Amino acid sequence: MRNTPMPDFEISFTPALERLQREVTSLVSAAPVFVLALVVVVLAWMLGRWLSKRAFIDRVGRYNPFMQELARTSVRWLVLALGVLVALEILDATALAGAILGTAGVLGVALGFAFKDILENYLAGILMSIRQPFSPRDHVVIDGNEGIVASMTSRATILVTLDGNHLRLPNALVFRSVTLNYTRNPSRRFQFDVGIGVNEDLLRAQAIGIEAIASLEGVLDTPPPRAFIASLGDSNVQVRFLGWVDQRSHDFAAVKSEAIRLAKTALEAAGMDMPEPIYRLQLQSFEAAPPSPAHAPSRGAVTDGDAAVDTRARDEIGSRIELERAMDPSTRGRDLLDETAPRE
Repeated sequence: MRNTPMPDFEISFTPALERLQREVTSLVSAAPVFVLALVVVVLAWMLGRWLSKRAFIDRVGRYNPFMQELARTSVRWLVLALGVLVALEILDATALAGAILGTAGVLGVALGFAFKDILENYLAGILMSIRQPFSPRDHVVIDGNEGIVASMTSRATILVTLDGNHLRLPNALVFRSVTLNYTRNPSRRFQFDVGIGVNEDLLRAQAIGIEAIASLEGVLDTPPPRAFIASLGDSNVQVRFLGWVDQRSHDFAAVKSEAIRLAKTALEAAGMDMPEPIYRLQLQSFEAAPPSPAHAPSRGAVTDGDAAVDTRARDEIGSRIELERAMDPSTRGRDLLDETAPRE
């Protein structure tokens, strides 16, 4: 039987042990450098926190707490990133820093495509918080959506519709849409058309309607009410009446409604003809039929009384708006709208 020599384990492990010893020695010799790099990172973190609490950061967004917090966070992370780069330079690992930055760039592009809508709403919220296009409790129409502004978060603008419903609009939609603000200018014009008979004195009809509108509480004297001929219809002439309302003291819809009623009543009382559309029908029949008796068109009597209608401004959904601001946890302390900030 042939004897097989056993391997010398001591000789086999010697190179590995020597390599491990060299690595440990190198690590121990580099320990001061690692400690120095760690100290640099810690100091950068502390410096970033200290700078983020300075007064000059608050001046960046003095009208906007959200912008102040964004500036503080940006300063902290920027100083920390610079500290990490310095630490990598101390460790002679700049190539690693380049690889990390490249990977972060690729990852950022991928995340940007994946969360495009979220980022778009967030950036739109930041820009609108700087511009302040409207204030809380403004009556606005945004992309066809009408309501009272309750608040604006980093992702959405909250409206309370005129019938008291909660409406949440993405900030990106608000940012790129046409916004109509009824509150920015308290004076608002209303208009309505009245059909007057073609044989009537149109100037007299205009004067009667203007006098009736001007007598209404809530219609401004400046600019004064006025009227003009809008169009010539098939059976009447359309006269358009216009007036202005101060929305701070009077309800726009109530004033317009009462102005229409008063103008109609005054024109009827003056005997003005306001004909309905007239259509002529021709019927053919092979059998003669006795003619029906002619009836003179009867004119309805004016029944509107002189009872005063309350046209004062009503705050019907004001309590709903305050309740909305109090109930929504996403708006408490994080409303990007500031009533004291300069508006766009």
